Amino acid sequence: MVKNDVNFKLGGEAGQGVESSGMGFARAIARAGLHIFGVQDYMSRIRGGHNWYQVRVSERTLYAHEPKIQLLIAFDERTIEDHLHEIVEGGAIIYDESFKGVDEEAIKMRGVIPMPMPLIKIAEEVGGNKLMMNTAAVAAACGILEFDLSYPESVIRDNFGRRKGSEIAERNIRVAEAAFEEARRRYAHLFDWKLEPIPNAPKRMVINGNQALGFGALAAGCKFVASYPMTPASSLFEFMCAQSKRFGIITRQSEDEMSGILQCIGAAHAGVRAFACTSGGGFSLMAESLSLAGSTETPVVVVLAQRPGPATGLPTRTGQEDMLFALHAGHGEFPRAALAPGTIEQCFYEMARAFNIAEKYQMPVIVFTDNFLANSIRSIDLDAFDFRKVASEIDRGKLILPHENEKIEQALLDGYRRYEFVEDGISLRIPPGHPKAVYSVAGEEHLPEGFIDWEETIENRNRMVQKRMRKLEIAAQNDMRLPESYGHEDAEVTLVCWGSAYGPVREAVDTLNHNGLRANMLHFVDLHPLNWDQVADVLNNCRSWVTVESNFTGQLARWIRMNTGLKAHATIGKYDGRPLNPTYIVEHLQEVLAKV
Repeated sequence: MVKNDVNFKLGGEAGQGVESSGMGFARAIARAGLHIFGVQDYMSRIRGGHNWYQVRVSERTLYAHEPKIQLLIAFDERTIEDHLHEIVEGGAIIYDESFKGVDEEAIKMRGVIPMPMPLIKIAEEVGGNKLMMNTAAVAAACGILEFDLSYPESVIRDNFGRRKGSEIAERNIRVAEAAFEEARRRYAHLFDWKLEPIPNAPKRMVINGNQALGFGALAAGCKFVASYPMTPASSLFEFMCAQSKRFGIITRQSEDEMSGILQCIGAAHAGVRAFACTSGGGFSLMAESLSLAGSTETPVVVVLAQRPGPATGLPTRTGQEDMLFALHAGHGEFPRAALAPGTIEQCFYEMARAFNIAEKYQMPVIVFTDNFLANSIRSIDLDAFDFRKVASEIDRGKLILPHENEKIEQALLDGYRRYEFVEDGISLRIPPGHPKAVYSVAGEEHLPEGFIDWEETIENRNRMVQKRMRKLEIAAQNDMRLPESYGHEDAEVTLVCWGSAYGPVREAVDTLNHNGLRANMLHFVDLHPLNWDQVADVLNNCRSWVTVESNFTGQLARWIRMNTGLKAHATIGKYDGRPLNPTYIVEHLQEVLAKV
């Protein structure tokens, strides 16, 4: 018997409750003290098309999913056809016994156990509605896993009791109990994987990357969000809208992405912490306004949630295809910073840090994420987010707010000019609101006072460009971080990655070390600006380094070579729109090493 180490998948058509059932099951398991990692896959259709939700369970912390599963819960026949090959020997499929065309002998020949159940019949006879079939299917899985049904029942009460009344909740629970007992009686003795609660385990929350980004923004004092919905950034905007009244945030669904970022630039100019969120296509529309923020030295934050392109591409899939575009987006040269959190925890802290960097250096900051990180769920400890620490570390830079009259009066006596030439390139900032601190703001090249330089003088132009760009050098020295290392200190091979690749690469490193190949990881959160001399020193100490990315061209490898002259020994890419996983990385690394 294998206890508390199982990987299962739910599949069905859009509209069958695949996502809600998978999420509910994951939450129930987390309440039992076990660690979970969940990833979903859905097509860009409102109805029809095949969706699935996969949950990995363990007693140890998880950072990624794996392609092989032990249990498949099929809401339709197509799920069996599409995912049978993923089930390990001794694994099983739960499905409704009324499904036509299920070849049980073919399933058995693969060493998989077919487990037909009267799921629809139980839903109709016990619950009064065949839509409760998904409740019956999840409960049946609990039955063969011999997992305490009280945990799923608590989730059912939370989900249905509040929204639809206690009667709906109780009917779903009766369906769950009936399916649980029937599945346990029929099949539990045939299935080797079991789930048992962990006594006295710490309470954990189940959360995805977009929610963590939202919490980070709240902790950092964000008060304005404007965006146009675009997958996979939409749920971040929805999260902020849901929290708006509680935390006093203004949220605006703009008519397009250009309007969204301009509203955020206006709010940031007024002294409010603001961000916009979008995906690649929307960010393309924001590029002109990003240059405006660079010229006016406005501290706006943009979350770029990547998905595969070009054009509309694969709207509901994942990829890391926009790094080089975003790092160079906008016309002209102006400073910006770019961060790419790789875990749920990093989403929280790096989002908060983005606001500090933006205001300290008075420049736009881009926070990279993607569909994989945005929507994957993990169970993390309740104290993983230190809101007080983030609040205590808020750094608003050289900002004087309109109500700070004494400071403003002194600044005026000192000859306040908004774009004063200063050694570090960071001028004093007084937002609009004080009658004696009025100044002009222009997208055209301007004088220290903010007025347009109508004479277009060479000296002023050179000094303004140097002033703005000097911030990058100061930020790289004082605030930007080198890539983080994980794994064997004396590694034979180093896997170099960025953003959401953290979890799959970390687990691949663990597998490689377990199998006898000394390996470690270098993970980039900070992408720009950086002290590239120090980065080069780190990479030169690696015996062999291979980049791992969810794109075709190896964009991190190119960015490193552009700034250091160093060339990766190889690149492992994945560009089919599906997320990286440890098995994929290990298998492709073996192919790469065989060619070296």
